[in-house]
Amino acid sequence: MIRKLLSFTALAFAVGTTAHAQAPAPTAAYPTKPIRLIVPFPPGGGTDILSRLVATKLTEANKWTVVADNKGGAGGTIGIGEAVKAAPTGYDIVMGQKDNLVIGPWLYKNLPWDPTKDLTAVAHVAYTPVIIATSVNSKYKTLADVVTAAKAAPGTITYGSPGNGTSIHLAGDLFEKAAGIKLSHIPYKGSNPALMDALAGNVDLLVSSLPSAMGQIKAGKLRPLAVTSAQRSSSLPNVSTVAESGFKDFDVSTWYGLFAPAGTPAGVVATLNTEVNKLLATADMKAAIQAQGAEPLALTPAQFDALLKTDYAKWKGIVEASGAKIE
Repeated sequence: MIRKLLSFTALAFAVGTTAHAQAPAPTAAYPTKPIRLIVPFPPGGGTDILSRLVATKLTEANKWTVVADNKGGAGGTIGIGEAVKAAPTGYDIVMGQKDNLVIGPWLYKNLPWDPTKDLTAVAHVAYTPVIIATSVNSKYKTLADVVTAAKAAPGTITYGSPGNGTSIHLAGDLFEKAAGIKLSHIPYKGSNPALMDALAGNVDLLVSSLPSAMGQIKAGKLRPLAVTSAQRSSSLPNVSTVAESGFKDFDVSTWYGLFAPAGTPAGVVATLNTEVNKLLATADMKAAIQAQGAEPLALTPAQFDALLKTDYAKWKGIVEASGAKIE
């Protein structure tokens, strides 16, 4: 059941096989001034890291000026709201992802925007599994250790996430259900605070996007226990999946991509999509994304829009089943 609901990887590769399908012709006159890339989360998290990578590479490759602008808060919905209100000219775009576009609307009941109507899908950038990890000084060496301890003392093991109702929190909730255990969820305001407390031992486990945690994993300060995708991450090939750890068909991933306000000219969208997809095809960009624990994937705007709408419908039930609420 989990696999049927959450197998983004399979869907992504299925639609990705036609990523070069016919699209509107790029607009030659665009851009003529700086482009603002709204980052709807605080600095240091996975969304911020990938946003700044895209901004830097687009600037370098095209002699454009693309400036990342952090507008965090309310699970990423504040930054999305700012993008929705911007003029549909292509000079204000936003890095959206599953948390703020697919999950947020089912948590924040009075949002004044609908991601499937008020935004235009521009360019998919990457997808990534969630990582379950712990401090290198932790007594938990494997995911099996966590499960055994949690069954012996339900609710005593804590895990930090970037926030209540995020895809990362829900990945943790789905793992609890799959394993038949009870953990204690500690929500933070972003990935970095959760990471810092996990390193300090203030929470037993960290459930995080892989890009947010990769730096500390590489530094030897964070011990990865499992990734939540169906296949192992190419960035951490020695780290088992949750499915390999005894929980068959477990598969949870998230995605990141660029969006513009609804009504943005098709030619502008085509220009951005073409240039982002060119970057994703380069060895340099692939390596940079994979170094952060993510996997690059190019889609057409139509394919990305279809992915958004499919996930938007699927995750309504997942959010409701989790009981996650925004106070």
